[in-house]
Amino acid sequence: MKTKTALSLITALTASMAYGKGLYYVPNDTEESVPISWSVGVNAIWDDNTTPGGATDGDETFSLNPYVGLSFVSVTPQTTWDVYARLGVIYYLDEPSAAGSDDTYGQARVGVNLTHRFNERLRLTSRNFLSYELEPDYSYGFATTRQLGEYLYWQTDNALGYRWTERFATYTGFELTGLDYDNVANQDRFTWTLYNQFRYQLSPQTVATATYRYSQTDADGLAQDSNDQFLLVGLEHRFSPSTILVANAGAQIRDVDGGDNSTNPYLELTLRSQINQQFSVRGFVRYGAEVYDTVQSVPGLPFFDSGLAEFDSRLTLRVGVSGEYQISPSLSIFGGVDVINTSYEDGRGVISGAQTGDKDETLVNAYVGASLKLTEYLYGTLSYNFTNSDSDLVNRDYDRNRVNLGLRAEF
Repeated sequence: MKTKTALSLITALTASMAYGKGLYYVPNDTEESVPISWSVGVNAIWDDNTTPGGATDGDETFSLNPYVGLSFVSVTPQTTWDVYARLGVIYYLDEPSAAGSDDTYGQARVGVNLTHRFNERLRLTSRNFLSYELEPDYSYGFATTRQLGEYLYWQTDNALGYRWTERFATYTGFELTGLDYDNVANQDRFTWTLYNQFRYQLSPQTVATATYRYSQTDADGLAQDSNDQFLLVGLEHRFSPSTILVANAGAQIRDVDGGDNSTNPYLELTLRSQINQQFSVRGFVRYGAEVYDTVQSVPGLPFFDSGLAEFDSRLTLRVGVSGEYQISPSLSIFGGVDVINTSYEDGRGVISGAQTGDKDETLVNAYVGASLKLTEYLYGTLSYNFTNSDSDLVNRDYDRNRVNLGLRAEF
């Protein structure tokens, strides 16, 4: 009993922080092993606007998405492994009409997470993720609109947590993140981050935190390199065993090479709750200056800028909510919405440095669907997705509707 209590305490004191692993991520130690499982499936997708914006806006297509996936969890008193992977292909029966488009695109997601407990005070965590895909996943916190090509996004976050006393602990680590687009200029990024978090357990349910982060971003092409510092205080509170809130707030100090520096408020909040046996919900809010997508087409600049401006401050508010309700043992419904509001500020021509006005953009992405268990191993899904982009930027206004019919086997 004493060992179990000590392990529970170090879990509370050195749990992973709620950033960098996807905006829905909250600390959650896996408690039991899960044997390897496989899934094989195919999605049939109708899309009324495959390449939104510009001359190709309204490009209607039909595609097939076969895939295979695996996952397993291994838990021992010292070490926990959590591994998952999904590989697939998107094949368009009618090739998209945008210049440079193809009829076949690759798709891959791989994650490897490790927690190793050296003793009751010291633990190592390593969270690693890689995706290569066509459609952006808004819950990972870098995309603001649909891109017209594949991208590679990867992240590794490694840290040591140490419990100094029964109530006080620190969590120190580094994170590397890369974003590489196949066919989009000026948008690739590589970021390294060092961080330290002080944690104090106020009660069995509540941990107070103070965090410092320093990150440096190397940008591609005409985009400028930058560095950011974060000074944050936060709280992690378990309202119940199945409901947890993680929040951090403070200041972000941003320094752009050759551009304007700024200090902005920063907020990140994540909530996850299993309301009852049938209904689960999760949500996030994040506000801050982001390093992605800073070079945009802007009319009226001197000709040698080629119509391109860089915005030193790209303040973005991201809000996401998703939920699932189990109607019966074989039928469940799910849905969610992402809202991304972006303010592009301190813009200047990439060559001339000529000032340009601020630009605003709001993207709403909503989906709803149902999953039906057909047999012991076979599942069917039907979902509808709607996206609306309202933007001051060139070729970024669009509506998009998608319907997905899927069939998968799990074993």
